[in-house]
Formats: sequence, C-alpha cells, structure tokens
Amino acid sequence: MSEDVAPAPLNKNLLILHFTVFIWGFTGILGKLISIGAVQLVWYRVLIASVSLFLYFNFNKTTLKVSRKTFLNLIFTGALVGGHWILFFLSIKLSTVSVSLVCLSSITLFTAIFEPLINKKKISKLEIIAGLLIITGILIIFKFESQYTKGIIAGLTSAVFASLFSIINSRQIKHYEAPVIAFYELSGAFVWISIFLAATNGFNKSMILNHADIGYLFILGTICTSLAYVAGVSVMRELTAFRVALITNLEPVYGIVMSFVFFGDMNKMTVGFWVGAVIILSTIFLFPVAQKQIIKRKIR
Repeated sequence: MSEDVAPAPLNKNLLILHFTVFIWGFTGILGKLISIGAVQLVWYRVLIASVSLFLYFNFNKTTLKVSRKTFLNLIFTGALVGGHWILFFLSIKLSTVSVSLVCLSSITLFTAIFEPLINKKKISKLEIIAGLLIITGILIIFKFESQYTKGIIAGLTSAVFASLFSIINSRQIKHYEAPVIAFYELSGAFVWISIFLAATNGFNKSMILNHADIGYLFILGTICTSLAYVAGVSVMRELTAFRVALITNLEPVYGIVMSFVFFGDMNKMTVGFWVGAVIILSTIFLFPVAQKQIIKRKIR
C-alpha cells in the first residue's frame, strides 16, 4: 500500500517547484523595470522579504528558535543568497534579461559537480551529461556576443552561488522548516549587504526610489522572494538539489518568453531559441526517465 501512496508527495512537490520557477522567471522582468542599481535593489528585496516573513511568523505564532550553529550557518549562507541575486541583477544591467537567464541555467552543471563533492558521493555521469546538454541549449538559445562578456561572467558566478546555497538548503530542510530557513538566510543577506553598503558609502542618493520602483519592489520582495523562496526550499525535503536545479532551467524559458511579452524582444525569439528550449525541456523531462531505466538495470 505504501508504494501506491508514495508518489503523491513527489508529484505535489514537482508542481510546487514548477510554479515557483515560473514566479522566478518574472524576477528578471522586475529587475529590468526597477531603476536603481543591483546592490540597492537586492537590499530592498531582502528587507521586504525578511519583514514579510517576520510578520508571517508573528501572525501564526511560529517559533524561530534554532541552535547557535544553525543560526550562524544560515546567516553565512545568506551571503551566498545575497551575492547570487546581486550578480544576477548586475548581469541584467550589464547585458539583457535573456543573457542573464540563460547563464543561470548553468546551475545544473555546477550542482552536478558540487553536490557529490560536498555530500561526499560519487559524481553521476548522467547528471554531468544532463548539465552539458543544458549548456548546449543555452549556447543555442543565445549567441553570446563580446559586448556582453561582463554580464555573462556575472551571470555564471551568480549560478555558482545559487548552486552552493541550494545544496546547503537541501541538507538544512531535513532538520528545520522552510520558512525558518528562508527567514534567517534572507535576514543574513540583508545584514551582509547592509555592511557592504555602509563600508562603501552606498547609503546615498542611489537608494532613492520612484513610485514605480516601490510597487515593483513590493511584488519582488513578497511574491517573488519570501513566498517563492520558502516554496523552493520546502520541496527539497523530497527532491534532490540536482533535481531542483534541473527544473530551475525552465526559468530562462519562462523569463525569455515574458521578456518578449513585456519588452517586445523579437530578435530573442529566433529559431535558435526554440531549438535550445527544446533541448533544455527534453533534458529536464527525460532525465527522470533515464534515471529510472539505469536503476532498473542495476536491480536486474
């Protein structure tokens, strides 16, 4: 009977993850619309997200108590989270939404390499192949031009940070609830970015928001950050960091389509985009099938 019931949580988590990735795909659009710099943008983003989560805890009377070791781990992981978002939005400012989003797809390859090293497991050849296929899809989707070199470097480094904190979260979620993890990591990101801004005299006129920025930042901080981040962490109770990274590769597909809708980037919607998108989507959906076949052969 347990075998019949087991798939249900997995299917539910996959549905939640796909919805979360769709929301994440919208962050690139908001990043392009918000007028302030990348560091200032992320500072406001994590501030709004942390406050909204704190209010959520107060409303539900949920305890935030964790061990001192866990507290420090989550606060320092927040530095990776903040760095990831700063580099992601910096990549958008230095290039385009499309370039930044396709660079983010390299999370799969980085996770395939880092996860077994951190968890002291054997590197999966299938995961490496899947990661390389994703990279191939990225290259086909967008023909990188030399003028976007800085944006590409920022986007790839952002993907490295995202891969690392995803692996860390896949371990933390086994001991703590997702909202608690999200609160301390986002609060940690806020603290580290505040220290950076204070050290570089960043609290100046560059922090001033216009009316449109306030609305965009509210959506970014609540729906696209606190809600989506909690959901993204919660599914790791059932899904591996690599599986999450694999499905996250839908983000550039969603994001580029939305970029076309909002900004009319006709030149991005080329035959190359659709070929690359098919490669990415095929890899995402065929990977579990290939994995099951390999497991069946080992059992036999």
